Order: sequence, then structure tokens, then C-alpha cells
Amino acid sequence: MDLFGTAGIRGDARETVTPSLALRVGQAAAADAREEAEDGDVEFVVARDGRETGQALVDAMASGLASAGADVVEVGQAPTPALAYASQGRYGVAITASHNPPEDNGIKLFVDGEEYGGESEARIEGRIADGVKPTVWDEWGDRESASVLQNYRDAVVEYAEQFGGPESRSDSVANQNASRSGDADLDGLRVVVDCGNGMASLATPQVLRELGAHVVTLNGNVDGHFPGRGSKPTGDTLGDCIRFLQDGDFDLGIAHDGDADRIVVLTGDGEVVHEDTVLAMLAEEYVSAADSEDPAIVTTPNASARIDERVRAAGGRVERVALGYLHDGIADAREGGADVAFAAEPWKHVHTRFGGWIDGVASAAVLARLAAEISLSERRQPIRERPYRKVSVPCPDDAKVDAMARLTETLPERFPEASVDDEYGVRLELPDASWTLVRPSGTEPYLRIYAESDDVETLSAAAKTVVEDAIAHVE
Repeated sequence: MDLFGTAGIRGDARETVTPSLALRVGQAAAADAREEAEDGDVEFVVARDGRETGQALVDAMASGLASAGADVVEVGQAPTPALAYASQGRYGVAITASHNPPEDNGIKLFVDGEEYGGESEARIEGRIADGVKPTVWDEWGDRESASVLQNYRDAVVEYAEQFGGPESRSDSVANQNASRSGDADLDGLRVVVDCGNGMASLATPQVLRELGAHVVTLNGNVDGHFPGRGSKPTGDTLGDCIRFLQDGDFDLGIAHDGDADRIVVLTGDGEVVHEDTVLAMLAEEYVSAADSEDPAIVTTPNASARIDERVRAAGGRVERVALGYLHDGIADAREGGADVAFAAEPWKHVHTRFGGWIDGVASAAVLARLAAEISLSERRQPIRERPYRKVSVPCPDDAKVDAMARLTETLPERFPEASVDDEYGVRLELPDASWTLVRPSGTEPYLRIYAESDDVETLSAAAKTVVEDAIAHVE
């Protein structure tokens, strides 16, 4: 598709995600939804993040939706997870560019709490290409305003309160500190939340305080210029948060991106916890708490084998899906009869017992409850954290398909002892649980190599040699 990527539509607000595009997407989405509805009556809830261009795009989107016959409920500034929560039983649109720079903006479409899948996005794109027009004059939809924040925050608090206590955690974790209280009360837990001048300012501190934590916020006001730090939380942009944690007396640090669907976790002394370690913690907890015989975790090929190790230890299994297609993976796993207890890719978590959307605020609440019971450092102890590398090898876009086809043969030949999964790239897992993955970049002229091993330099170098040979062979 030309418009939709792996997370909706994103781009420069003057050149790509313009009001004219928002108008056409709104008309196409409303027409498509009305065609799906038995009676033709549909409702869209529309929210935006704090970007300067957001309100103009909301106005254009709402005009497109209403002129194509949909009723529109505008909820103002809200985290994308709050918009997704509000879209349950109806449709939703988030005007956000997530972690992109302030000059960008974007459009994410939801239905019944889940992002549109590839087929739905393709239909919308096809309607736009064919040309969309307003419906007849007396079928235009109504517009109204509402608030969703308090209901969403209350729902997150209620969901997070179930975590903690011996009934909701694995024996392997519980036995580390059996003398701790089963309530996992957040009273006394000291948390720093770096909101990044984004939508987390409206949700995460409030939720954690309601749960009983002492919360200090950084960059806790909404500002579409993102003056405090870049909208993407990384080790490079979190310097102030890291120093604040190091200089203070805290148990936990949390940082979010611009729309609060992503989360970065830091220890009380300012160390950024690897995203796959966070995923492994949550995955083990969810599998341990599952009441089914076959709990499954859905994740992506670039996610660490440490997740598989902890999930297997808790009695579950892991299914992998293409990067950016968690929701499709959840649906496919459920169609196959799996009980999906949790789904995630690095930094982005779907709490399937809560809802079908990526939710950094819910992650913050759940992790705080778990950390109040057993510290992060103790929870990390059983997780084997090997060195990790990501390498980008230049490859022309028109050579990617042939190079990957060759790699399905040559990579397994180079590592004959490895198990092979070539459904989403080529992923090899070695007998010692070391692994490497090669996949084409969807946005840049590279093949990406991911590797995790006690001797990661040797493994990644060997994989790179095979990849370079494959590219040279097809160019």
C-alpha cells in the first residue's frame, strides 16, 4: 500500500498527512463502515495528540466522516490507548504521529478497540484511489464532543489492581520473596514518569497515583513542540530522566512516546531495562496467571529468545508474527484455538485481557504493581540477558526479494545445527538458545540482521558474511 504503513499513515503534515488527505480518509472510512453496517448507522470517536497540526486535521477528518454519513464524537487530546478504549463497540480515529518529530502527524483507524488490519486499510486506500464524495445531503452525520479520559483511567486502575499476590504470579517468581505482602499495594513505591510532553501527561501519573504510588513527573505538560526531549524515548533522549533517577531515591522509572502507546522502563538507579527483558517479565506473568491449558504469547521475529525461555518455564508457548502485525497475529492465533495471554513487540504491549490495543499506560500500571511486590532487580534475576546486536547491510530495494530467497538456503547451510523459521524473514535458533534473524527493512534499502548470543560479535559477523554474499550474488 502507498498510504498505510505498519502503524497507520504518517508523514510531514504539510506534504503527506494534510487536511485534504484527512478529509478523504474520513470519507472513505465512513463509507466503508456504513457498507459493513446492517443499518448504515455508524459512529466514530476522534482524538488527537498534542501536535500543533492536530486540531486542523481533526476538523478535516470529522468533516470527511460526517459528510459520508457517520456520526462523530470528538474527545480532544487523549492518549492513543484511551482512544482505542473508547472505540469499543464503534469506530475510532487517532490523529497522531506517535514518536515521530513534531512536524509530522498521522492517522490511525480503529474498530471495536483494535487497529484496522491490512485488509481494511487496503479497502480504505482503494476507495481513496477510486475517489470519494459526500453522501446525499440528508444523510450527513452529527458531531458532538465528549470526554473519555476519566473512564479510561478508571478502567486501567481496575485492571491493574488484579496484579499482585500469590494467585497471580508464577511459583518461580513468588518463591524469590514469599514473605512479601500479597496485596502489591503501591503505597511507598516511588516512581519517576517522563511524559515527554506527550499524551502520557494525561494518564500515567494519574493512574499510578490512584493506585497509591508517589509519582514525580518530568516533561509532564502537553506541548506539541516536545521541548523537554524528543518524542521517541531512547537512551539518547532520556538523559534528564536517567540523571534524576540516579540522584534521587526511586524504585522505578517510566518513559513514554508522544501518544503513550510505547513504554520504556528504567530501574530506580537509572538503568534502561532492555525492552525484551520487560517483555519477558510480562509474558511470564501472564502465562503464569492464565487459567487455560495452552496459554500463548504472540510476539515478533526480532524479539529475544529470553522470552521463549521464560514463557516455556511458566508453561506457555510463543508464536511469532511479522513486525508491525501484532493484531493480525493475535487473530490468527485465536483462529487456531490458542488462548493469547499477552502480545507484544519491543516497547509495545497488547494486554489482551484488557483490550486489543497497544497500551503503554496499562503497561506502566501493571509493571508498577509487579515492582511493588517484587523489585525489578529480583524479577530480572531468572532472565538470561545475552549481548544483543542489530546490523544494517545495504541492499537495493529491487534486490531484497531475490536476496532473501537465497538466504533461506544459505543461512541454514552456514548454521546446520540451528532450527529455522523462514515465515517472516529467516530466523535461526541455535541449540544454546542463541539466535539470529535476517529480514528486509520495509522503509529503507537495507537487510537487517538481529543477533543475540554470549558471543554475539562472532554470530553477527558470520551472519553478515552470508548476507553480503547473497546481496552480491543477486545484484
